Amino acid sequence: MFLRVAVTLQTLALFAAPITAGLLLSSPGGRTLHSVSAYGVFTVAVSHLVIAILLWRPGGGSPRPILYAAGFLGLVLAQIALGIAQVKTLHVPLGVLLFGLSVLQLSQVSAGRRRAQG
Repeated sequence: MFLRVAVTLQTLALFAAPITAGLLLSSPGGRTLHSVSAYGVFTVAVSHLVIAILLWRPGGGSPRPILYAAGFLGLVLAQIALGIAQVKTLHVPLGVLLFGLSVLQLSQVSAGRRRAQG
């Protein structure tokens, strides 16, 4: 359940990021909102990794979600670095990739829950 909540929050945070990017281009306070959005994505990605570790070690679950969460956090860090460096040609496609990966994992986590119940 905790992993599903973390991935859902991650997906929502990644959905909000391009909205705030649009505000970055169209309103004076857009830069601040996009920065807050980036911090939110980073915070949720770190939380996702911590939850995956806790589900594995004390919880006795599979270590596989840790690899995904760690890789995802690495991509988020690259995304933030590219944004700070204003390398939009890589920043934007990486953001799309991150959102797609998050939606994919959300569907897998949800499908796993349905299989466990059924």
